[in-house]
Amino acid sequence: LTVVRVAFFAGLAFAAVHVCNQAQPRSGVPLVGLIVVFLVVLGGYVAGRTTFGRHVYAVGGNAEAARRAGINVKLIRILVFMISGAMAAMGGVILASRLNGISLESAGGGTILLDSISAAVIGGVSLFGGRGRVSGALFGGLIIGMIANGIDLVGYTDAIKLITTGAILLAAVTLDTVLRRRQAAAGR
Repeated sequence: LTVVRVAFFAGLAFAAVHVCNQAQPRSGVPLVGLIVVFLVVLGGYVAGRTTFGRHVYAVGGNAEAARRAGINVKLIRILVFMISGAMAAMGGVILASRLNGISLESAGGGTILLDSISAAVIGGVSLFGGRGRVSGALFGGLIIGMIANGIDLVGYTDAIKLITTGAILLAAVTLDTVLRRRQAAAGR
């Protein structure tokens, strides 16, 4: 039974990769682009316009205050981790469709985590929680992508790309920390 289950999910992943490789015939826009736009719009709506989104921001900002306000903190955290896992799986399918396959080394040399955290922080998502927008994370991802593409076009090595991304992440986290301390000192 376990082998059948694994084979089913492997076939499902293969089908998802095949579907993601298809382009829209009339517009020429890859299906992956439409999926990303849909997910950003849906995520932005859920985060900004629903009770669940407000609860997520509240738990991220101050879990104890959210608990005292009557929010089920454990449930919110579990749901957020489930959504995060689903988005990671979708990202894996998109990466596999882009590369026409997948291996341990195909994930950019293990830099996907650095790139995704950098993109989120550059986009205005606070590492301390309670702040950020889905569209900001998307724009942060575009900025990281443009920087990586520019470094590749100039002909620098991957080490320079990692150093540059790390320096940008360090600067963004430092700026976020300084701004947060100033706001705390001002009483906001």
